[in-house]
Amino acid sequence: MAYSGIKNWLDSSLREIRDSGLYKDEKLIKGSQNSEVNTLDGTNINFCANNYLGLADNVEIMDAVISGLETHGFGMASVRFICGTQDIHRELEERISRFLGTEDTILYNSCFDANAGLFETLLSAEDAVISDSLNHASIIDGVRLCKAQRKVFRHADMRDLEERLKETRSARFRMIATDGVFSMQGDIAPLNEICDLAEKYDAIVMVDDSHATGFMGVNGRGTPEEMGVSERVDIITSTMGKALGGASGGFTSGRKEIVEYLRQRSRPYLFSNTIAPPIVVGALKALDLIENHPEYRKNLMDNAKYFRSRVSSLGFEVIPGYHPIVPVMIRDEIKNVEMANAINNRGIFVVAFSFPVVPRGEARIRVQLSSLHTRTQLDKAISVFEEAGREVGVI
Repeated sequence: MAYSGIKNWLDSSLREIRDSGLYKDEKLIKGSQNSEVNTLDGTNINFCANNYLGLADNVEIMDAVISGLETHGFGMASVRFICGTQDIHRELEERISRFLGTEDTILYNSCFDANAGLFETLLSAEDAVISDSLNHASIIDGVRLCKAQRKVFRHADMRDLEERLKETRSARFRMIATDGVFSMQGDIAPLNEICDLAEKYDAIVMVDDSHATGFMGVNGRGTPEEMGVSERVDIITSTMGKALGGASGGFTSGRKEIVEYLRQRSRPYLFSNTIAPPIVVGALKALDLIENHPEYRKNLMDNAKYFRSRVSSLGFEVIPGYHPIVPVMIRDEIKNVEMANAINNRGIFVVAFSFPVVPRGEARIRVQLSSLHTRTQLDKAISVFEEAGREVGVI
């Protein structure tokens, strides 16, 4: 059979992945996403979701989704420019623009699609894109699709970024691409310095703000607001799949000419159905809640500060910062899996991250805090981390 050759290779590769401690199991959740989830192993306190503001099963959002289903149907059955744009799609785009303080916004099915449809649309072989070495896979893959010169600068290293900008002086257009918050690190891009260099070398700035939109910044508008550079960032890509309700959908927001051109040329936008109507209505309600309930953000950041401080005091290596992504560095891939298993067996749901999600030798347990976590839940998790750490020999 023609399949036998590749099957043998797949079997061998999968065995190697398992033997090296890099195999990724998927844990089934029976019910909704919350600070506690029901799994096949029983009830677990959940510390690995992107449900930052706890809106994934918010009753007001679910009621809005039901209403949206009744008024606007289940799906679009068409791409936007043919027969796939409803009034609520434009309403959400306009609402996101007002929320972020940008000129215009275009919706995609995910932020991955937004990034896939950005670089190849705007940049040609005459241009250059300069990307942080720890950028999300969607930026990396999006950049690969374009024909521009591709340069990578060392993570958050402004001297190295400046060298890459000097190397690309001959380019027609230059774009600096960075995550606002780096998903495996929980650290924040130095956007002030990036914008300074962009202005010095006549480059535009693109920020993927998926792990910040809705809760970073005084009004939850993300890292540009947090760093005071909202007027200086040209392009923001982000998601509704995390703090904004946690369902699906993404967007690109920024300069109006960029957004207008993406509507005409961006392939994931032109050749895919857009976000389903119920999700659009849910995202609109999520923005209402974010703007009217600042206590969600306060609870989240208080939880992050408390957990970071307590876990660090136990002797764990934690990447410094204040974001609710808290990477607990184990480094050894096998111990990382053992540690995660020991924690999960005690009723705390975490995931071991290892290669290829992070570089070899940088295995970690990425803890993610939510506004919904209670102090009792946090203390239980901290106690379990201590027990598991001593059992595995990490602390």
